[in-house]
Amino acid sequence: MRRLMKIIAAFLLVIAGEIARELCVFHVTRYTVTSPKLSGLKASKKIVFLSDLHNYCYRKDNEPLFRAVAKEKPDLILIGGDMLLRKDPFSYTHTVRFLSRLPAVCPVYYANGNHEQKMKEYPRKYRRSFQVYKSRLEKAGIQFLENESAILSWEGIKIRITGLEIPLRGYERRARRRIGKKDIEAKIGGAGDEYEILLAHHPAHIRAYRDWGADLILSGHYHGGVARLPGIGGVVAPDFTLFPEFSGGCYRLGDTAAVVSKGLGVHSVPIRLFNPAEIVAVEL
Repeated sequence: MRRLMKIIAAFLLVIAGEIARELCVFHVTRYTVTSPKLSGLKASKKIVFLSDLHNYCYRKDNEPLFRAVAKEKPDLILIGGDMLLRKDPFSYTHTVRFLSRLPAVCPVYYANGNHEQKMKEYPRKYRRSFQVYKSRLEKAGIQFLENESAILSWEGIKIRITGLEIPLRGYERRARRRIGKKDIEAKIGGAGDEYEILLAHHPAHIRAYRDWGADLILSGHYHGGVARLPGIGGVVAPDFTLFPEFSGGCYRLGDTAAVVSKGLGVHSVPIRLFNPAEIVAVEL
């Protein structure tokens, strides 16, 4: 029995050490996405996707994070939301400093997650102002897409980037299946003929995003499932959903590609196990 207890204690120490290590590091995860709509491109284009920083800071002002983004030499940086925390008394100063540097690398578009959305919709509840946060980033050159779209032209190919804010009820566990194509169209209208990139924070509704007409879905929110098991994936989402279907990775749903970031920070469950934080680089 004593030997067994020693083995268990050693195992727990190893796990604790790995959790501590993973909370201090991040890596770059790269995916390649193809589509007939992009067949006219003479050269591939790279998108860096950032999500779920939650005010986390890798050294001073996230300098290692910025260097890693710049090293990818992206054509476009897309932000998928939850870069701050809605809870008081957190400060988002170092997050603003980091994000404000990104437009010097390439164009940057920002779609809100549930944290930004709640701060915006319930401003009296939080000391920190979402509007001040947004204004500071807009002055730095970041364009927010709040149920709005931006159209780019790459070598004559039209790319539409849309930031979707689902109704906040869509984040409730009991309402998970209630967001459909009609709810999305009520927010952002119908999909067009362009290559449609949809920034949609919550991955539980990926099939609805596909049905809407997205060619590339970029989501986050689940933090990779906190801990990951080989062959299974994420174990638990921040809302305590067990074994979420789209916890992190690149998924194909017919002609639609869905990329779910494992995130850059932690929230609710401050643990990462076999699930390092990530910058996502998508080559189109």
